[in-house]
Amino acid sequence: MSKVSLEGQVAVVTGAARGVGELLARKLSVRGAKVALVGLEPEALKEVSERLHSESAYWHADVTDHEAMARVAQEVKERFGKVDIVVANAGVATGGPFVDSDPDAWRRVIEVNLIGSAVTARAFLPALMAGRGYLLQVASLAAITPAPMMTAYCASKSGVEAYAHSLRAEVGHRGVRVGVAYLSWTDTDMVRGADQDEVMRELRQRLPWPSNKTYPLGPAVDRIVDGIERRSSHVYGQWWLRGMQGVRGYLPGLIGTVGQREMRRFGDRLQGMRSGLVGAGGAADEQERTTLRN
Repeated sequence: MSKVSLEGQVAVVTGAARGVGELLARKLSVRGAKVALVGLEPEALKEVSERLHSESAYWHADVTDHEAMARVAQEVKERFGKVDIVVANAGVATGGPFVDSDPDAWRRVIEVNLIGSAVTARAFLPALMAGRGYLLQVASLAAITPAPMMTAYCASKSGVEAYAHSLRAEVGHRGVRVGVAYLSWTDTDMVRGADQDEVMRELRQRLPWPSNKTYPLGPAVDRIVDGIERRSSHVYGQWWLRGMQGVRGYLPGLIGTVGQREMRRFGDRLQGMRSGLVGAGGAADEQERTTLRN
């Protein structure tokens, strides 16, 4: 599909305080888009907004909160007059053996990554339908291939991929295009946070090339921007991810076999692994929920 100019378009980015969301907001802004930033860290969002090149504003909201996101969608439309693009990027992660996992952290990954994405779409779809807009759901290599020690993250990203593909068929006749973005290990606070655990870091390094590398953030976000401009159904943050689609049917059996060997290798080292949310984004999410409880 030919590219659509972003000049004057209104783009909503969730999880915009750092990482993929922050850099995406900056690159969309450079191309002339007006940007609405959504996340849990108002001070960080304010700093991001102040550095953008175009008109922007920010909203403090939990993407899993239906009422809050409905309010945000209404206020974004009032502020900018329309919504052309929504990028459901907000996400958290946890790692480690499922049997020892923190049930609250495991559930929270599903809530933010899957349910939060659906809540985001539900809030903004009326505006996207009115303007024949574009919804981009950020998924992951974890949606294509399962991985041991990542049950919650893989489940959530497989879920959002399936949800977005289903939604595409529902809303296409209303003029709304829906895309799914896939990223491998990309240099963000989330990946760096996961790497703080020695076992998770070593396990990732033992993955086959090219899935064992951490990729720079900039080129991945450039590919996402290009996908947004093309209103693409599939966007690949790293070049080789497109090829994974053709072999994904074989991966569960292969990983089920190889993964058992790797788990035996790590043995007792699996005991006592950190089981909470990882990275600065995970810490912000936990802080938000703690504040609400108190």
